[in-house]
Amino acid sequence: MSILFTNVTALPMAPARTVLRGVYVAVEGTRITHVGPTRPAGEFHRVMDCAGLVMLPGFVNAHTHLPMTLMRGYGGGCDLHTWLNDYIFPAEARLDDRAVAAGTALGLAEMIASGVTCVADMYDHCGAIIEQVLKAGLSANIARGVTLFTDDYSFGSFPGCVETQELTRRWNGFNGGQIRVDACIHGEYTSRPALWRDMGAWARDNGLGMHVHVSETRSEHRECLERWGKTPIQVLNGYGVWDCGRALAAHCVYTTAEDWAIMREKGISCVHNPWSNLKLGSGVAPIPAMAEAGVNVALGTDGMSSHNSADFFSDIKLAAVLHNGVEENPASLSAWDALEMATLNGARALGREDTGAIAPGKTADLILVDFSAPNLIPCHDEAESLVFSAHGCNVAMNMCRGRVIYEKGTFLTLDLEEIRAQVERYALPLVFGAKPSNP
Repeated sequence: MSILFTNVTALPMAPARTVLRGVYVAVEGTRITHVGPTRPAGEFHRVMDCAGLVMLPGFVNAHTHLPMTLMRGYGGGCDLHTWLNDYIFPAEARLDDRAVAAGTALGLAEMIASGVTCVADMYDHCGAIIEQVLKAGLSANIARGVTLFTDDYSFGSFPGCVETQELTRRWNGFNGGQIRVDACIHGEYTSRPALWRDMGAWARDNGLGMHVHVSETRSEHRECLERWGKTPIQVLNGYGVWDCGRALAAHCVYTTAEDWAIMREKGISCVHNPWSNLKLGSGVAPIPAMAEAGVNVALGTDGMSSHNSADFFSDIKLAAVLHNGVEENPASLSAWDALEMATLNGARALGREDTGAIAPGKTADLILVDFSAPNLIPCHDEAESLVFSAHGCNVAMNMCRGRVIYEKGTFLTLDLEEIRAQVERYALPLVFGAKPSNP
């Protein structure tokens, strides 16, 4: 399939932070083949006039838990650890593959409609998640979240570790890299050193990235210091967790300058989850200081159970305004900084250097935003408007890997009515107590 976009206004996310106007963007197969002021030669299956629209690279949601859409708003008003132990963990214990698939599909639909083309997901029942990702057409880094609370453990037989090994062999690199597998430790406070050592070695030996919750709350960070005399970043570093060369450290709210030096050296990206951290009362990550220290900072929603919305524009906006307010400096984190976190930096964090920008040779992960909407009129600065004025409902088109999967409010790869039926008649009754029915 080849598509030519004409009369394009685009933010290509190039280092110069320029806006292109009146250009042509050509897509053939899964790749962008042309970006420029002259029309490329040849015939195209579809020609689309982009007057009134602005093109961006698709967004990268670098930390989420897709099936937790089923728990949207459940247990609100609690701190993280009360919320997890009293509400979330008991509900998750009742999940099965079918319920996970339903929650995943619902989460993906919401993300697609707000411009997300790639996710990094941490959960279990990963086969069911991958099936829905492939059906939807996105790209994903999939990590089987592993906890360990016992000393009766073997990497070769412990269920989470066995699933990680099976996922790696079956899915890593699937369909030209559409699916990638990352190794995973849920967090320092939910695991033991034996797992840290073995999972770090598995990631290193198999060329995987690593995905870990880090310093999300003050109590988590403090208790780690009391146990080990080191921060989570530092103690995990001592067991080789970060030696794989690329890692996602979700949250990083209480990380230190010493942590940032390790993160920069080891290729550990911070995934900032501002909405989730504020809703749970966890705090505010020191993002401007981390970026100044050379840490790559990406952006994530976390799960919908602690965020309630998968509208990625809300996270982009909050990331920008939050730090300007905390630092009492309107230039602390600019609109361009926030957009880079959502695109280029996210792609880098996931080891996907072939996306996150609009340039020939890049994967055709593209979105179009409707600038004729009332909330985007007038436009004096496209970056300012996208960050501070736009909403997910302004996304007019989502293209993943050269395939249009959402356009003008219509999902082209997902059956929203079937998803709703699976959620309402099966998944929610299963998780929250009533007998499920078979839609």
